[in-house]
Amino acid sequence: MAFILPQILALTSLFGGGSKGGVHAPFGEGARGASSPSHPPHAPPTPRCITLLDGGMGQELVRRSGDNPHPLWATRVMIDHPGLVQAIHADYFAAGASVATTNTYALFHDRLVKFALDYRLTELQTAALREAEAARAAHGRGRIAGSIGPLVASYRPDIFPPYAQAVTEYAAIAAQLAPRVDLIIAETVASVAHASAVIDGLRQGAPDLPLWLSVTVEDRDGTLLRSGEPLSALAPLVAPVQAVLANCSAPEAMDQALPLLAGFNKPFGASANGFQQITSDFLKDNATVDALTARAEMTPSLYADHVLAWVAAGATIVGGCCETGPDHIAEIARRLRAAGHTIA
Repeated sequence: MAFILPQILALTSLFGGGSKGGVHAPFGEGARGASSPSHPPHAPPTPRCITLLDGGMGQELVRRSGDNPHPLWATRVMIDHPGLVQAIHADYFAAGASVATTNTYALFHDRLVKFALDYRLTELQTAALREAEAARAAHGRGRIAGSIGPLVASYRPDIFPPYAQAVTEYAAIAAQLAPRVDLIIAETVASVAHASAVIDGLRQGAPDLPLWLSVTVEDRDGTLLRSGEPLSALAPLVAPVQAVLANCSAPEAMDQALPLLAGFNKPFGASANGFQQITSDFLKDNATVDALTARAEMTPSLYADHVLAWVAAGATIVGGCCETGPDHIAEIARRLRAAGHTIA
């Protein structure tokens, strides 16, 4: 693990000046982030069946609640505003999403104990599952994906727990979610060690459920995990998973990540975020999302341009992550149908 901390330090300075001597602007302030994706012309797409995921939950909760951001993020809003999670799930279903991702991303003992809420873990999991189930029942169809995020903190592979501890914790969470979800998605997986532990833990805790592995890659080099390890290093680990995805990285990074994910010979896809950059302040302990800034130019239309390019390249599971909302999903759904694809 000795290589990880330098990579994290590199991530924190990535947009202020890199080892090549250039000064990198955050996305949205330079030419690269200001226009539609640049791809060679494609032949007319072959109609396919596309799984359309929902968009971001945490940022949408913060926006709708009007509350000041809290280190517990989406969990805090769910506690303070019962029913809001269900409303967001409902809006994503109405927009065309075929999967609701549960608001359980950060529901871990290690997150809650810092705020003396550890005793409420099961209660909060139940609330998150209930709100997803209620939205699906009202909509009449759709799948529920149980979200399991990183232990300790997002984007911090340098502080990921030891393998045995992580496997035990992941297995326990998976077992609690399994009876009420259709699949489990391990999100924002930032290192090979993280992938190994979460795959093994989820196979132990929910052996009968499909497992989707979703990694987070470097924003300026989508061939690398956030740890700095090559994305291709996951190849020996992915046999037990049913799909491989990338999430919570810049849309531009997905263009580089997806060909590598396709090489794993599994259904693949992506859900990008709309942040300008992952700042050094956000990597501090107990950070809040006001340390991050949204890309103003990442409109539903521009984001859908990226997604349709991924689909043209073979992706069959697409959606949005932080700073995408129901309007982004609605535009993707409209464009997919216009191109002859089926959403299921």
